[in-house]
Amino acid sequence: MMTLNAYYLSLIRSISIIVLLVIFLTSEGLSQSVVKNSMDNRTDSFIPEGRIADSTEQEFPDPKRVLRKSLMIPGWGQVTNDQWWKVPIVYGLLGGLTYYSIQLNSDYKDYRAAYYNLNPNTPDDMKFGPTPGYIPENSNLEALRQNRNFYRNRRDLVFVFIGLSYALNAIDAYVFAHLRSFDVSDDLSFRTDIEPVLIAENNYRSVPTVSFSINF
Repeated sequence: MMTLNAYYLSLIRSISIIVLLVIFLTSEGLSQSVVKNSMDNRTDSFIPEGRIADSTEQEFPDPKRVLRKSLMIPGWGQVTNDQWWKVPIVYGLLGGLTYYSIQLNSDYKDYRAAYYNLNPNTPDDMKFGPTPGYIPENSNLEALRQNRNFYRNRRDLVFVFIGLSYALNAIDAYVFAHLRSFDVSDDLSFRTDIEPVLIAENNYRSVPTVSFSINF
């Protein structure tokens, strides 16, 4: 069972990773570099200059706008990026974790009430409600305390996973919005050619040789 110190250490690490990812991905330098590369690689030179930005924005959504949409409504950024197949995954993950956290919270409240009501050092005022029927009246107090702490720590850890899933949903949409503007045409392919050729010498005789070329 995870101790309290280990739990808080895991929580701090998870939050730190999220903050670092968001700072890195939302940096202005990366955004300017991607926009510049996408504009340099465009070959439709017949479009008027004033309409190039509008055409690019329609073809490739603004990554920052996609990020804001994902933060407002999970899955909205994936829809903007034409990745509809990711929406069930996002809501399945968030929905499953949310349902699990609700169940853990219910178990935690049951054992909290049982520990309080069966503890002779606390007043018999049913502060946290009656003891659930599935918990025996002669249960060991130490076992009740451990179960209460276990369900509470597990519930809080699932809350952290829900936050991570929510953040990863936004980061996924943001990163893919950046990658959509990269030029991946056939002109960037790497190709090697080896073929025989004839080279004329001073005595006007042709000498067979082999030519090796690399095209980027």
